[in-house]
Amino acid sequence: MATSPSTAVDRPPRRRLANALRALAMDAVQRANSGHPGMPMGMADIAEVLWNDFLKHNPANPRWPDRDRFVLSNGHGSMLLYGLLHLSGYPLSIDELKNFRQLGSRTPGHPEYDPETGVETTTGPLGQGVSNAVGMALAEKVLATQFNRPGFPVIDHRTWVFLGDGCLMEGISHEACSLAGTLRLGKLICLYDDNDISIDGRVDGWFTDDTAGRFRAYGWQVIDAVDGHDPQAVAEAIAAATADTERPSLICCKTVIGYGAPHKQGTEATHGAPLGEDEVAAAREALGWECPPFEIPDEVRAAWNAVDRGREREAAWRALFAGYAQAHPELAAELERRLAGELPANWQETVDEAVSAVAAAAPQEATRKSSLRALNALAPGLPELLGGSADLTGSNLTFHAGSRVIGGDDAAGNYLHFGVREFGMTALLNGVALHGGFIPYGGTFLVFSDYARNALRLAALMGVQNIGVFTHDSIGLGEDGPTHQPVEQLASLQLMPNMRVWRPCDAVETLAAWVDAIERRDGPTSLVLTRQSVPPQSRDATQLATIRRGAYILRDAPSPALILIATGSEVALAMAAAERLAADGQAVRVVSMPCASLFLAQPDEYRDAVLPPAVGRRIAIEAGATGLWHRFVGPQGRIIGLDRFGESAPAGELFREFGFTAEHIAAAARELIAGD
Repeated sequence: MATSPSTAVDRPPRRRLANALRALAMDAVQRANSGHPGMPMGMADIAEVLWNDFLKHNPANPRWPDRDRFVLSNGHGSMLLYGLLHLSGYPLSIDELKNFRQLGSRTPGHPEYDPETGVETTTGPLGQGVSNAVGMALAEKVLATQFNRPGFPVIDHRTWVFLGDGCLMEGISHEACSLAGTLRLGKLICLYDDNDISIDGRVDGWFTDDTAGRFRAYGWQVIDAVDGHDPQAVAEAIAAATADTERPSLICCKTVIGYGAPHKQGTEATHGAPLGEDEVAAAREALGWECPPFEIPDEVRAAWNAVDRGREREAAWRALFAGYAQAHPELAAELERRLAGELPANWQETVDEAVSAVAAAAPQEATRKSSLRALNALAPGLPELLGGSADLTGSNLTFHAGSRVIGGDDAAGNYLHFGVREFGMTALLNGVALHGGFIPYGGTFLVFSDYARNALRLAALMGVQNIGVFTHDSIGLGEDGPTHQPVEQLASLQLMPNMRVWRPCDAVETLAAWVDAIERRDGPTSLVLTRQSVPPQSRDATQLATIRRGAYILRDAPSPALILIATGSEVALAMAAAERLAADGQAVRVVSMPCASLFLAQPDEYRDAVLPPAVGRRIAIEAGATGLWHRFVGPQGRIIGLDRFGESAPAGELFREFGFTAEHIAAAARELIAGD
């Protein structure tokens, strides 16, 4: 336990330090006329103890690799985090606090990932912050196992979480916390704001769980019934939590929401609305806080400032790392590369060899099998790959030849059996990405991307790398029926800003999709893959080079009268239809568009070369919802898609039933041409 500045005789009392947080929270919310003052006021005493006595961090370098991670899972209380960052010395000015919830500020209504100011993850959708934290703790444990050596614990930090009743009501908290217990993430410590209040009032009408019993059943250490307004009790509980390195810990802190607001504390009135000028004044009097809004006394500010301590801690770590680099130079260089997010020096050589191998094999296979082929080719040169599947390993084919399962007793691996936890898996992998040192991927059926959707959305919002391996991509999965046959999921993912969606047509495009997903560091990627086999397509060097432009000409004809645009398994149907039309003397171009968002990001010249504006007769073919395709086919075009749910039957029968055949496509093309 570090020595707290607040214990020195010349320092203000702890309660006064905590009241600085309360004052900043109620002032910022009042100024914005919007926000959540209750949680910051209720958890201020807990935050003061954690940040001044236990948290290992350096405000002068928010990206220090061996810092502790702090996650505010109950993100509606964002002013607590902003107050902590500001007072501790992070580059978050008082003017930013005054601009809370205003356009362009660095203090949005809910925390948004901002590594420069110390915001470790985007939170607000309840339960996801703690799930991210599970991923961060997992990343720390695996990195430590892979890189630490006797005498050199260069990876040695904790993950701390604040969470509330709402986080624990959300089902994702069960998914992630259950797995955290199984994996024995002993450096994960959660402090539960047990105040018995949510937006609708006292939770005893809808939340009567035995929370302590639930977490004990997960395999957590639980420290129950801690007075969250007694700094000594909080400090003792945290010390006990840090002493148990075999189990994650939950500290249940009984608190009063809105603590210090004499007429509203303990009620839902403080949860999600400003206190009001009169109550703010009354709270100032009750707390003995005499300062005007946004003013912090010098002695309080000095007691909070953690810059000098942070620099000393990082300097000590840098000295340790220097010794590590001298004793283990190759390990040190590899760890630095991975933490910097750089690909291996021979990465392009690995890619070139993989392309040659896949092109030479020319397999007819499902693209989910092509995905495994790509993983087997790329993973040996990419030790930072860390992934798994939500209980569908044998179907998603995410277990490559170099995979080794991570367990509670063995963290040296690179593969996770997530169990049936699609949402938890995705949020956990977001945390792995945020921690650094890994490239995460996770598999499930495309239809179950719906379960994971909000975590996928947050990955896109944060701009973090997270690769979704979504197999069984259409009615082509057959007999499992419409409950398992995705229709709208592909279009739904494509509508998500900053989500890159690939639906490859064969092994070559699948490899290109994997390479793109691995090289992309500014957002997530969804790989949408077939269950059924698809034939390989022939390509020249130019076509191979343009796959990663999102769309390219796969088959051409002089002065084409019509363009067929297709993705995934439907590319082969478009090619077969083009053969039939060519036999009739029709000039047809076939465009494969495995990634529409990449194509739309290309210069106008390239897009117009692939889809010439003068050729208005176009047919898009995709076994899914048709909404995306109107922008590509235009008013003269047609779409062969699926805007209804499927049926339970063999895949071949379903494709014929819904018009996904070369004959039907050719007939539609002839009709379109004849219509002119």
